[in-house]
Amino acid sequence: MARTRAALLEATGECLARYGVRKTTMVDVAAHSRVAKATLYNHFRTKDDLLAAYVEDRVDALTRAAVAAASASGLPAGLAAVASALREDPALRRAAREEPATLAPLSVPSQCRAWTSARTGAADLLTAARVPGGAAEVALLLRWAASQLLWPVGPDDASAQALVAQLSAVPAVAEPDVQQPAAAPVPALGWPGDRMPRIANKET
Repeated sequence: MARTRAALLEATGECLARYGVRKTTMVDVAAHSRVAKATLYNHFRTKDDLLAAYVEDRVDALTRAAVAAASASGLPAGLAAVASALREDPALRRAAREEPATLAPLSVPSQCRAWTSARTGAADLLTAARVPGGAAEVALLLRWAASQLLWPVGPDDASAQALVAQLSAVPAVAEPDVQQPAAAPVPALGWPGDRMPRIANKET
């Protein structure tokens, strides 16, 4: 079950990169994943459901990579991982180049699981980088990340450096002493809900 879902989401990314958001169909995804169309519909009832799951999956993957980088090398490395993932994603780059309007719902906070995951992931990234992750810092990080959808930055871009400076201006979280109680974890901040806004208008 999980393997089939993973194959469908991988095929979705391939189709989006090849055909674009609006021209990709459920038939395309089934064919690229070598999964029966009926099986595809057992997992995702509509194209919007499929796209929502794909976006959520990509957000989760990006978060894992960014948190790992920040844990190993600090906030600049975490931001570089975010920028690199958004800059090099072929499906995203095709959408930004040919169908920028389809990315608009992804850049605005909404009541969907992908945005909830993004908000939680931003807090996790700041925690991994040992930068306090209050609501203001999380929002600042998410605004910067959302700006990368249409205008991705290069490795030495000044906007990332400025963001690091602004976020790092907050005093670092102290390492808890063995005899002291550990600091409470950063709460998962996010909007409730489980529906993505519609980002496609073609269903075949």
